[in-house]
Amino acid sequence: MIQDDRDDTIAFVDETEAVPDSGGACWRILIVDDEPDVHEVTLLALRSVSIEGRSLAFLHARSAAEAEALLRQEDDIAVVLLDVVMETEDAGLRLVRFLRDELGNRATRIILRTGQPGYAPEIETIRVYDINDYKTKSELTRVRLYTSITVAIRSYWQIHQLEANRRGLEMIVNATMELSRPRGLRRFAEGVVTQLCALLSIGEEGLVCAAASVAGVSPYVLAAAGRYSAWIGQSLDSIPDDRVRQVLEDALGKRQHTFEKSTCLYFSTSGNHALAAFVDIDHPLSDVDRKLLEVFCSNIAVGFENVQLYQKVYDLAFEDLLVRLPNRNSFIGLIECRPASADRVALVDIDGFSDINSILDQAFGDQVLEAVAKRLRAAFPLSVAVARVGSDVFGLLGNADEVTPEHVAQVFAQPFSVNDQDLRLSATTGLISLVGNTERAVEIMKNTGVALKQAKSFRRGKAMFYEPAHAIEARDRMRLLNSLRQAFSADYLFLQYQPFIDLASGRVVGAEALLRWKTEEGQFVPPDRFIPLAEQSGLMVALGNWVMRSALQFLARLHSEGISDFRMAINVSHVQFREPDFVEKLEAAIASCQVAPSAVEIELTESVAIENFALIEQKLVALRRVGVAVAIDDFGTGYSSLSILRRLDVDRLKIDRAFVSGEQCVAEDSGIARMVLQLASQLGLQTIAEGIETEAQRQTLRELGCDEGQGYLFSRPLAADALLDFVKQGRA
Repeated sequence: MIQDDRDDTIAFVDETEAVPDSGGACWRILIVDDEPDVHEVTLLALRSVSIEGRSLAFLHARSAAEAEALLRQEDDIAVVLLDVVMETEDAGLRLVRFLRDELGNRATRIILRTGQPGYAPEIETIRVYDINDYKTKSELTRVRLYTSITVAIRSYWQIHQLEANRRGLEMIVNATMELSRPRGLRRFAEGVVTQLCALLSIGEEGLVCAAASVAGVSPYVLAAAGRYSAWIGQSLDSIPDDRVRQVLEDALGKRQHTFEKSTCLYFSTSGNHALAAFVDIDHPLSDVDRKLLEVFCSNIAVGFENVQLYQKVYDLAFEDLLVRLPNRNSFIGLIECRPASADRVALVDIDGFSDINSILDQAFGDQVLEAVAKRLRAAFPLSVAVARVGSDVFGLLGNADEVTPEHVAQVFAQPFSVNDQDLRLSATTGLISLVGNTERAVEIMKNTGVALKQAKSFRRGKAMFYEPAHAIEARDRMRLLNSLRQAFSADYLFLQYQPFIDLASGRVVGAEALLRWKTEEGQFVPPDRFIPLAEQSGLMVALGNWVMRSALQFLARLHSEGISDFRMAINVSHVQFREPDFVEKLEAAIASCQVAPSAVEIELTESVAIENFALIEQKLVALRRVGVAVAIDDFGTGYSSLSILRRLDVDRLKIDRAFVSGEQCVAEDSGIARMVLQLASQLGLQTIAEGIETEAQRQTLRELGCDEGQGYLFSRPLAADALLDFVKQGRA
């Protein structure tokens, strides 16, 4: 039996363990001791005890190892009654270290009990270990045991409340600072829940936050705790508890706190947004509690205002305001946090969009972007993310079965209706597989961009998938581009000139200026390697202007040497030709070099001439006003129609070497060269053939009516001085 509280001894009796009612809130006590009698006597002493309005629930461990396993599973134990000496003389002390250091549990309180105090001196143990009390088993009467556990539970609850308060503050601060996530408002509301529960000394339940628009948008449950968690995301009118719903509606409708039957706090911002927080507590609030809540509300209202402002900034930072799609920043975030099913990224570039902006103005270009964005979004399911990631580039993220070159091509198969005009567009696409890809989103975007550049260079209007070799090629191109920039600055670029020969008389009538690059080591870099690179990098405009001035300066030198009837042909890149001030710069260079405009010929490739007919037509009119001639280079390699060719105000067609070399011009029919020459004759255009290497080719072309020729049969490209001698000798 157990003696009354006036006696300092506890009798050990053989009695069935009493289990307290665990239906309500209780304090969980862990008894760790290798003596079964200690477990039973502790239960007898505390079986009907209530501390701070809660009963006690007991857990049992008969060894330190058993206690370790239990503590790993249970994280809400208030007090551990711990024997020091069990399987080893320091088993209890080792368990203290395990709980504090390995599990990181600083809240659970520990009362050490020992029957052998010599193994762990009291003063030294209290000093070294984070424990609440240290008693010998003979000291622990029922009263002293009750006192020790009460003190320990109060300490545990204070630590628990402080930790809950810290977490709540941390969540609110994080929410107001969390600019990069759309969950900022919800995280903020969750922080309000935790903070209020800690402030009112209630468990983390019984509170719900409802967000609403003061203008009348239906309120909804934004965050909830405990038994209200199932309501998160529901509209306020669908809440099944009439009392809770009515209290929230009253607070939102009256725009004020409610402290009558239940507690409901109201927060608002200067905009049309409000929060109402319902607290279900079973006791009336004191005046002190109300004042604390009012101070709390005023501070939270400021935080709520900031979260709303941050949300607006977030929208600006992560949404394209023109097409109302996610922007590049948002798309990178989507890739970073993608689901497993999203295993492909595509970048879709609208071909020739810069020309649309240049010719038809930016407002029309914006309408084009809106039309493309709308069709792209409609063409793919919502599981596929669609974003605008560049001026004229859209991003797709989704399953490989959905994000395909074929699906992208279908988007551009039909004309776009823009400002009552039907506009046909094409797009070039770069794609990358994410299967097994562990790279960061920025790297994935970079590699997809590499695939897009490859496609624009080699399969314009089509699609290409990224391959690791592309990255190597990209790095090689970057190194080559850096070398090209240095070569341009250090005068390692120079011009050579390949003569034009009149096929009837054999006379030199002109020359084509050709850009060459000889490295510092004496190696020549082929033009087909560095010219496309210069075009893609934007360096081509500066290079083209330098070529134009250098060629015209040499033409002026020829004129000064008495060679006046000589034509200088200058190749113009599509990048340079599209420059708004191209014609003005050409005219200024002609005037500066004091050469006759009629002695200057601009060579454009066939693809440039037909790529954007409206642009070429405008520029040709301007060039005709200046007085220079225009030739279509590499004719026969493109897809120009006869109707377009008739409308192009040009002077000469240049037959590509592919239709001149080999047996092309010695066969009986002479193939494409014959057709091109017949077409030029019908249109009244002069002709010149490239790549003539044999006398038979020259003779055939002459018989077919070709006016001029160019090729190794006559001369390789020459330096300026060598060309001057060649011309003088040819005219001697």
